[in-house]
Amino acid sequence: MVVGSARIMNITRNFKLKRQQLQQCSRTLGFGSRKLLTVDGDAADGARLCRCRRFHTSREPRASFAKLSPQEVDSILRANEYNHEFSSGTTSVKSYDSNQLASNNPIEDTRSEASCLLTTGLLVGVFDGHGGGACAQVIAKRLFHYITACLLPPDSLKQYSASLQTPSPLDLIKSYNDKVQFVDDVRDIYRNSFLQFLRDLNDLNDKKNFEMHRALEDAFLRLDNDLSREALPKDDGKVNMKTLSVAMTGSVGCVAHIDGAHMHVANVGDCNAVLGVRTDTNSWIAKKLTLEHNTFNQAEVDRIVKEHPHNESNTVIKMERLLGQLAPLRALGDFRYKWSKEIMSSIVTKYFGDQMVPPNYYTPPYLTGKPDVIYHRLTPRDKFLVLATDGLWDIISPLQVVRLVGEHMSGKVTLSPLKLPRKNMKLWEINEMLLQRKEGLKTKPKDTNAATHLIRNALGGTEYGIDHGKLSQLLSLPDDVVRVFRDDITITVIYFDSEFLRHCPV
Repeated sequence: MVVGSARIMNITRNFKLKRQQLQQCSRTLGFGSRKLLTVDGDAADGARLCRCRRFHTSREPRASFAKLSPQEVDSILRANEYNHEFSSGTTSVKSYDSNQLASNNPIEDTRSEASCLLTTGLLVGVFDGHGGGACAQVIAKRLFHYITACLLPPDSLKQYSASLQTPSPLDLIKSYNDKVQFVDDVRDIYRNSFLQFLRDLNDLNDKKNFEMHRALEDAFLRLDNDLSREALPKDDGKVNMKTLSVAMTGSVGCVAHIDGAHMHVANVGDCNAVLGVRTDTNSWIAKKLTLEHNTFNQAEVDRIVKEHPHNESNTVIKMERLLGQLAPLRALGDFRYKWSKEIMSSIVTKYFGDQMVPPNYYTPPYLTGKPDVIYHRLTPRDKFLVLATDGLWDIISPLQVVRLVGEHMSGKVTLSPLKLPRKNMKLWEINEMLLQRKEGLKTKPKDTNAATHLIRNALGGTEYGIDHGKLSQLLSLPDDVVRVFRDDITITVIYFDSEFLRHCPV
């Protein structure tokens, strides 16, 4: 296409103006003059530089920037926070706090929490979508059912399967803060896939011994396989564009299953799970349970390179991305990195164009949804677990996160009246509680929710405390620019019951 010289000059002028505005934003937020933007893969979505609002710098009058008030900041930070408490002494989990802060519009992160009803345990997960939020939402809504089904003993599985044919079917899980509902036609497709999964499990269950690691792997991989099958044409050749669109997006995720003192974490991609451990000297240790599946993980890079011919060794991982495009090296969905060349040419290019086929796409699949599964036996020293998407870990370190939550734990007790944890406490024990409460007054937090406390400190924290100006500016960036400075953030903080764990049998 031929473009007139006047239009070229206009495009160039607009680009220079927007670049200058971005640099002004960067200086104001304390990023200095370092490079702001690389337009490749996921970052490209945040690189649409238009309608950029002006921000205060030393070279322009302060009146040009309308700063958010403290009340407006609080309202934004607390809009999506959630807390749930469990009955004392009945489980190793006392409570959890969760929160989300969007960068993308709409947000591409999601989260899910549920109690297992036919087995024991709590499931908690965070999911980070890319290419859109559809895949992350679908996985967050469906994955826990697949996991719980894999955990059922053979007799319970048969009983549950039979109940689905009755007017009063049994429930596998009890979800908390679940706001996602599928449309009717998609819900029927997903139900049929799950029923087939149950039939397959019933056929297999008598032939294998139960292993938690394998159960979690099977659940992830089977859901991923179902997402693929649901997107492909049926016998009549028709394609469901809703399920195909989900298959074109992807999601990473980190899920924890906590049952008494036994905790398993299944991770795909670059979310992380970090355990907060308190030592005998009351200092904090951050125990990182997960390893990201990205190019910083050399073992993961080596695995992928070995799975493909030697002549692809320079193209499989390029510019620190899978095929030069995808940052996480494992993910659910993203079938344009998994499907055969025949499917890509006959279906994907037909509906989405040739640009959806990655460069150097010779020997698929290049991507897997298989999780790493980590086991940890909880002890009374393990105080909490933080699950979060990379929007948090890109800003602050695991140790900073653990110290902030530990500080929040100490200070939060001062936000509510003193309540003795049990009857017949001795005077010296009560005195110890009062002394701890006095210490907590020094770190009394602004937020009752630990996830909100983390977001506030991650975005506005300095060595001197919270910088309201910095926090205000990061929360008021326009949609066109905000993705350059921060990603979607999703956090869940799970608190453990130390007394329960102290008396929990091995």
